[in-house]
Amino acid sequence: MPSHSGRQVPALDDPAFRLEVQSFLNGLPDLLVDASDPLDATRRYRSALFEAGLAALDYPVEYGGRGLDRRYVEAFRQEASGRMPREIGHVYGIGVDMCLPTIRDHGDAALKERFLRSGLSGEEVWCQLYSEPGAGSDLAGLTTRAVRDGDEWVVTGQKVWTSGAQHSDLGILLARTDWEAPKHRGISMLVLPMRQPGVEVRPLRQMTGVAQFNEVFMDGARIPANWVVGNPGDGWRMAVALLAHERSSIGAGGGRQPIPTDRLIELARHHARTSDPLVRQELADLHIGTRIIRWLNQRDDIHPSITKLWRSRQGRAAAAVAARLAFPGGPAWVGASAGDSEPDGFEDPDGSHWAYGVLDACAHSLGGGTDEIQSNTLGERVLGLPREPAVDRDIPFNQVPGMNG
Repeated sequence: MPSHSGRQVPALDDPAFRLEVQSFLNGLPDLLVDASDPLDATRRYRSALFEAGLAALDYPVEYGGRGLDRRYVEAFRQEASGRMPREIGHVYGIGVDMCLPTIRDHGDAALKERFLRSGLSGEEVWCQLYSEPGAGSDLAGLTTRAVRDGDEWVVTGQKVWTSGAQHSDLGILLARTDWEAPKHRGISMLVLPMRQPGVEVRPLRQMTGVAQFNEVFMDGARIPANWVVGNPGDGWRMAVALLAHERSSIGAGGGRQPIPTDRLIELARHHARTSDPLVRQELADLHIGTRIIRWLNQRDDIHPSITKLWRSRQGRAAAAVAARLAFPGGPAWVGASAGDSEPDGFEDPDGSHWAYGVLDACAHSLGGGTDEIQSNTLGERVLGLPREPAVDRDIPFNQVPGMNG
């Protein structure tokens, strides 16, 4: 099998790979011992992961990958489960799990050469510029405009609910490039440089006290003409491809995490509730849900909306159990201070982290597409049910009422 950086790639059933991962994880405490903040720690981790040949297991070797079967990614996640230092955040998740796989699968050679290695190694951070104030679940109704001007695209519009935009160097952008085509066929996927005049990021503080989301305003922002993923006008197909990667990542445990069942068991023990048959049943249900999600992710070719829905269900159920076990002290939580990042755990004695987990749980059913959208997708694309009626699907977008271009 091919090698990476002089190392022999193990066979799929060879325990050498798991030992390699374990050796890397054992070195993380020393790597991060003097990290100045979570962002610094995460950058160090990503760079070291890439140098170790573990950052892009299923990518081609020429872009820093290992050219391995996708199941190696799951093996890495299994080994890393419960062993990742709390200093390491999720700032690279959108790029590594969503944007870069889409470029790998659909970008031309120049885009792959420009973006894959730098993103996988942690040199560049990505965000996802999809939702708009008037185009959320009906994403194809977006009105952000990209107009060709010589060797560049000029972009004007607004995006919202953009996670991590304040840290991002690049954004995967959906913009309308043809107002005379029907709404699904006039969209293009572009790569937007975030750090330029004409791009303004404004934080949106959530009820957790943390500003994970942002509004992004674009006014004359510029993009090189060849920074198009796929072809101009093919953006909806690219958008669906990226969403499939996003939902697969969420279903497999990327991004926002449900409160871990083992911590809830510890909480129940702390409050002497483990003899309560109702509490025991709830904890057993959460344990079963964790196992189901793990088994679903081991299936080949499972539709990503299935695992995403299970993760949403698990996140809400875990928060409900935490609320019943940790409260009534939870509502007295002081909350996060301005500038705070996401709490690194849920076990603080004052209840702050438990309250954070409860307040954050609703986002499980929103990020990556709402539960209702996932159910519609499964109904139409898996079960073959009729598509919901839409009167504006096949008419030019500039003839849709209120969208005159």
